[in-house]
Amino acid sequence: MRRVALSAGLLVLAAVWLGPLLGPWRESLAAGMVAHMGVIAIAAPLIAIGLPRRFRFRPSMPAIVPVLASLLELIAVWSWHAPALRAAAEASTAVTVVEQATFLAVGLLLWSSSFAAPEERTHAASGAAALLLTSIHMTLLGALLALSPRPLYRTGEVTCFGTVLDAGQDQQLGGVIMLLVGAIVYLAGGVSLIGRLLGDGGTRPAQPGPSP
Repeated sequence: MRRVALSAGLLVLAAVWLGPLLGPWRESLAAGMVAHMGVIAIAAPLIAIGLPRRFRFRPSMPAIVPVLASLLELIAVWSWHAPALRAAAEASTAVTVVEQATFLAVGLLLWSSSFAAPEERTHAASGAAALLLTSIHMTLLGALLALSPRPLYRTGEVTCFGTVLDAGQDQQLGGVIMLLVGAIVYLAGGVSLIGRLLGDGGTRPAQPGPSP
């Protein structure tokens, strides 16, 4: 199972990074959003599941780590969607590489730390909070992009998925993609951890009893 997840995650990365999303369609926000969601919400959790044991977080890690990871992801996602950094990523391949590496790093950090010890209540609660916080800020950013009355990034037309879109349509589509993929995937991850808390899975490690 872990090998299948790791292979699937790497295939998604290859499709995102080597396909048209960051090539001929790089000026489209919608195409960039598909690439962003592919890396941070699909490839990252799959790779986190498939990581070899020596690269995973230990259950003994501080429970605050997932929440800190969520804050780092919030900073990364909102920063790279600021108009200035978005323009820089469109204009420079080197900046795009840094952007995509940042998305993968924060995604792996969040997913792997959130599910490091789902059987332990404190860690499950922290992971659930981190993923739900991420779902909330993805929803806010997606709604901002989809509902903005004017384009925030450019004014010309772009080609996305073989279709010519004006700047407003491209931005609205990008926002909808973030809402449909990013917000829902992180919400599902958080709910799965809450399910462990409410069921038999979220238990505290057994404490050693007194010696006879």
